[in-house]
Amino acid sequence: MRLAFVKKRFSLHGGAEQYLRTLLGELIKEGHDLHVLANHWTNEPGFTFHKVEIIPVTSFLSVLSFSKNSAKVLMSERFDCIVSFERTEYQDIYRAGDGCHKAWLEIRSEIEPSYKRLSFSINPLHRYTLSIEKYIFENTPLIVVNSSMVKEQIRRYYGTSEDKITVAYNGVDLNRYSPANRGRWRPGMRQAIGLGEHDKVILFVGSGFRRKGLETLIRSLPNVKKSLHGERLITVVIGKGDTDVYRQTAKRLGVEGDIIFLGPRSGIEKFYAAADIFVLPTIYDPFSNACLEAMASGLPVVTTRNNGVAEIIEEGKEGFVTASITDSSELAGEIIAALADAQVMGMRARAKAEQLSIAKSAAAFIGIIRRVCKRKHGDGHVI
Repeated sequence: MRLAFVKKRFSLHGGAEQYLRTLLGELIKEGHDLHVLANHWTNEPGFTFHKVEIIPVTSFLSVLSFSKNSAKVLMSERFDCIVSFERTEYQDIYRAGDGCHKAWLEIRSEIEPSYKRLSFSINPLHRYTLSIEKYIFENTPLIVVNSSMVKEQIRRYYGTSEDKITVAYNGVDLNRYSPANRGRWRPGMRQAIGLGEHDKVILFVGSGFRRKGLETLIRSLPNVKKSLHGERLITVVIGKGDTDVYRQTAKRLGVEGDIIFLGPRSGIEKFYAAADIFVLPTIYDPFSNACLEAMASGLPVVTTRNNGVAEIIEEGKEGFVTASITDSSELAGEIIAALADAQVMGMRARAKAEQLSIAKSAAAFIGIIRRVCKRKHGDGHVI
């Protein structure tokens, strides 16, 4: 098959690109002719790269120009199947990894001040994103989503027929993220961070602290701390973002000494090994890879109903799912319960993650590509 993949920034080395790396690696083994359309990339054997020019002046112009210019390149060539990982206007398959923008804006409107809500309707980036999203969901032959939550949002907001949307969960590297890492790294990592052997440790991983719900987590900590009757509770925060406002909130609540802000970190599997539970009270996540990595590492996960991962968490077994995205009291109760039964719940979380290996996920997506090719070309030689 002659296949094209659209990704604005293409690299097979970053953690976020694990899924794409495995997918394309399998296609290379099968001998397919692979093309990548990108504005920025790292050279890799096995691909033909096509430079897509952008106008980098603003986010709006960057997104718009990438969509328009990638379409020009694609229409000038012949491909058996075009797969886009970006909101673009010319593809056979769109993988909606960023979820449904219209749903995200509606959720934000419930918690943002009025001036922010007004910006949703006048900001050119939001306006364009909603426009291209509508076009994609109406005109792309197949939409691949990473949770049923996103599927239902697309159907609700855009009326897209159910048979045009396929759910394919993200996958996880079960070797890299494993409970066995505790034996290798837990004592050393705890010592390096300044944690005691018997401390109760909550891990939070995510950039974009506001969307990921860090404030709600911090507001829950005083109640969690009280429940431990003197045991030391530490929350480790990993991710990129301005921490000032969160440090102030923690200071006001008297828990500033119980939070360690580490910033962005590589080797994230070592931090999962050092933790007891993973908490991500996200406002919106189509399907959080960090939650799946934590589960594979043997950690119970506490998250919200607005995270696609919630679909694979059975309440009280692999973790907990809060009904509210901002209720710190509800979150505290779920954290307390997870800490009390962390070992057993962590084993169940690992068992659930084993059903979602990265290899299995990539194989499923390759199967989707084959089906689209058959539909597009009939039973010809392209398969």
